[in-house]
Amino acid sequence: MATRPDDRDNGRGAAQPSLSERAYLMIREAILRGKAQPGTVFSRRKLAEEFGMSFLPISEALQRLESDGLVESRPRAGTRVRIPSVDEIRGRYLVREALEAQSARLCCEHATFEERLELRRMAEQLDTLYVHAEQGDPEFQFVVHTHHHELHMRIAEYARCRELKEAIEKNHVLIHNWFYDVAAKRRSLPPHFHADLVKLVTGDDIYAADEAMRQHVRYGLSYIVERIVPETAGEWRLKR
Repeated sequence: MATRPDDRDNGRGAAQPSLSERAYLMIREAILRGKAQPGTVFSRRKLAEEFGMSFLPISEALQRLESDGLVESRPRAGTRVRIPSVDEIRGRYLVREALEAQSARLCCEHATFEERLELRRMAEQLDTLYVHAEQGDPEFQFVVHTHHHELHMRIAEYARCRELKEAIEKNHVLIHNWFYDVAAKRRSLPPHFHADLVKLVTGDDIYAADEAMRQHVRYGLSYIVERIVPETAGEWRLKR
């Protein structure tokens, strides 16, 4: 099977991402940074010019993002950043709650002493970052969300269940949480929000860890729903 030029390792010991993978990551980052808000219509021509690519990798990237649930397409209208319905947001929160509550329970049961200390340090650092994120700097907020994603994925890793971790990744539950937070411009959280969660996740009561994660996931859901779903959610602008 022939190797495409952009997939060769170029002597660096690791395969380089394909053009469609690069386009996918750049467009997704624009969404997660809040540069492309819900309802923003993408022009394939402008994206191709901006990234220095042909239409094909751009189209492949947008198709993948649509499969992820971050963008949506309509014939003769184009592709835009998805404006989720109330039911969709609530449904994704339910899926996240189910998966992450189980990861919290298993992490509480299986994490080593060193791993528990690491999670507590990460949670304390994240809470400190969130305090500074309230100032509204978009670049800093991107860093904060990156750390938030890493903390929750580390909990899933220490749950010692590969299939559960893969389910969290494949369902993009943390990516959608990130997307919703950015779209709703939610910046402030209660003091010690993550430290309090991790204290129970790294404790000795699996039921307390489970419930703590459920409460953690549910926090701010009504605010997210109110801020993301506008009355004009069904309106599209034609753009190529």
